[in-house]
Formats: sequence, C-alpha cells, structure tokens
Amino acid sequence: MNRSLDIRLAKSFRDPNSLRDDASQHPLAFGCTQCPQLTHCGGMHNGADLYDCDALCNCTDKTACDRVCRSNAKHFVQSVREVVSLKLNDVPRAAPVPMPPLPKVIPFIEHRTGRNDRFQAETIALPLYRVIDLQHGKLHVVSREQLAERFCISADAQIVLSGVEKDRYIERWWELKNRKEILHDLAKLDIGMVTSPNYSVLTDVPRTDNLHAIKRIALTWAEMAAAGLPAALHVNARTEQDYRNWQAMVAEREEISALAFEFATGCGHPERIDWHVEQLCTLAANVGRPLALIMRGGTRKLHMLTQHFSSVTLLETESFSKMRCRRRARIMGDKLKWTSALTPEGSPLDELLAHNAFLVRRFHESPPTANPKLRIPSRLVRRATNRNDQSIQPGLLDGIHLADQARLVATNLHRVIPAPKA
Repeated sequence: MNRSLDIRLAKSFRDPNSLRDDASQHPLAFGCTQCPQLTHCGGMHNGADLYDCDALCNCTDKTACDRVCRSNAKHFVQSVREVVSLKLNDVPRAAPVPMPPLPKVIPFIEHRTGRNDRFQAETIALPLYRVIDLQHGKLHVVSREQLAERFCISADAQIVLSGVEKDRYIERWWELKNRKEILHDLAKLDIGMVTSPNYSVLTDVPRTDNLHAIKRIALTWAEMAAAGLPAALHVNARTEQDYRNWQAMVAEREEISALAFEFATGCGHPERIDWHVEQLCTLAANVGRPLALIMRGGTRKLHMLTQHFSSVTLLETESFSKMRCRRRARIMGDKLKWTSALTPEGSPLDELLAHNAFLVRRFHESPPTANPKLRIPSRLVRRATNRNDQSIQPGLLDGIHLADQARLVATNLHRVIPAPKA
C-alpha cells in the first residue's frame, strides 16, 4: 500500500524549533545522502520531516529566490563565485597580530545622546558600523580625539569595535568595494580589537545559504587581520559540522587567537544556549592552543565558558540600554536588579551610566555562587533514533499489524482448518 510522505514546507511549521539541528537526537535527512555538499555541510538532523534542505525554499517563484539557493541557478552561481567556494580552506592567510589583554567586562556605548561628560573607562566597546560611514564608504572620524568626541568617551581608552549588528548594516558592509582601504584607515586609529561581522546563519533556509554566510564571516575576518587589526573571528553555526569546519580552520591558523560569539538572539534561547556552549567549549578543547573569547549576551554562561577559554570578555550592553530606559542597577544577593530612575526632561544621564557600568562590571566579575559544570560531548558517534523512538534500522516486520490484516475464521465442529479472510 502506498503512503504519502509526511514532508512539510518551512512556511507551514508551527514549531520553528523543530528546525534546530541536533545529530544526537535526529537521523540524517534521507535526501542529504546524495548531496554533493554532504562532506562539508554535514547534512540536516532535525525533527522537521524534510527530505533535504531544498524543501526549505518556500518561494512562490523559486527562480527569483534571493537566498543562496540552487532553485535560482544564476544567483546561486554568482553568490558562490563571490566567495570563491563554500569551503573555509581557501580563505586567505594573514600574519599574526598580537592581541591586547582585555578586562573581563567591557561596557558597550552605542552613541553620545543624553550625555554631556565623557564616559571614563580603561576599555570601551563601540559599534563598528557607527564608526564607519556605510553610505559613503569611509570613516566618520580620522583621529582618536574625533572618535572620543563622537561617542563622548575618554580619549585614552582602549577601543574594542563590535561587528555584531542587524543584517541591513552588515550586508551594506559586504557591498562596499573599498573595504580594505577603510580597514587600513581604521588601523591608524590604534584600535585595540575588532570582531568580524555576524552574517546570519538561519535555520529556515537551505544549507547553501548557511555555508555562504559562514564563508563571508571568514573572509571579512581575513580582511581585518590583513589590515593589521587585532581581529576576533565571529563564529556563527547551525550544525555540529559547522563547528567542526570552524575548528579545522582555527586549528591550522595560528593567526586566529580570539573568537567572538553573540548570545543575544537565537543562540541565547533557553532551549538552545547549552548546545552552543557545548560546541564552543569542544572547539576550544580540540584546537590545541589557548583561545580568547569575546562575547555579547549569554551572561549566565560567562563563568562556564571561562573554564574552557584562556580568557573570556563580555561586551555588556545592559548599562547603556538600561540607562536609556532610566533604570538603575542594584545588586541584591546573587542577582542583578533594575529599578526605575526617572529623571527630569533634558537632564543628562552621565551619572546613571557610570553607576550602571560600575555595578554591572562588579556583578559579573564576582565569583559564581556555585561551580558551573559542563559536559563535553563524547567523541563517540551516537546513533539517533527516529521520531517513533525506534532504531534507525527497524526490523523487517515493524509497523505491520498482522492482527488487523488477518482475522481467523472460527473453527467448527467438523474440524475445518481455519484460514485468514481474503
């Protein structure tokens, strides 16, 4: 008897979490076995009942798909050519650049609005794309004094530039043809550290789109390093194979001494954050040399990650964002609380920002109340079960209910041999 396959398109998912990849819980999608990208991609392992990742392209006109998708062959070829290939082994090498020591917690300052006095701190994090004029393809500033004035910060502070931003900004950066010239001008400002862009690695797109985004992250990092900037490689990943690909690249390149990661969005979801933390810690353990980590979000995992990286630095955004909302930090026991701190209209917020930054740093630098533990996954490959909790290779007669298909004819007094009905 023929049965229609229970395969759904991404647009019909009621539970987007079913698209999360987990090879320890789900088998390889059947259609992935014949894919030419399988070795590098690793395939899909999720509970979404998809034949392969092409089913995630739900465009009405597939030939007009703007993702890096095989359905639009012309766009697909152009996208792959602009990054040479979808693999990481051909990313240009760069000379090692010494990484400066960074504190455990660095306040992130978005802009100068609402403040009159320059914010004082030894190290300050700024948004990369507010230092760069993306519209005109040049820097907004040409000196450290202009940089300090633009953000109302101390002129002698060590500067960390964060490449994490919304897609429209990082896509505009990719479109600029003079990125190398801009980065060389940026290096003249004596920047302490910069993190590469976080091109989105989404769960509801074909895997080729993920691999293209990952390659762009690697290429933009290489451009920063080639310009002489101390650059942290931002690690975005959807699958265990993505992390293994990053691990292979980092292991063979001594010029990579720092990674960056962002937990503030999807990776920080309560049901997913532990998976990403495990992958990061496994990567750090297998590279074979010390690695630093620059992170945004994920503060509750800060102490855990510290056990596996040589140093972990948090770019904390709470001080500034809570200042804008007129909230004052308070440490109550082992928790960081925020209370209302309304101010008269037009009043400067300098004191509130300084207070918040001081308490947030003190809170996160204090030792944890309990020793965090993290179980690193075993190197042994675990065979997954299917969604019915059966083994991957079921028995020949599994699912056949003989009792429903064959009913015995009651025997009679003349000893007629019973037989199933036709």
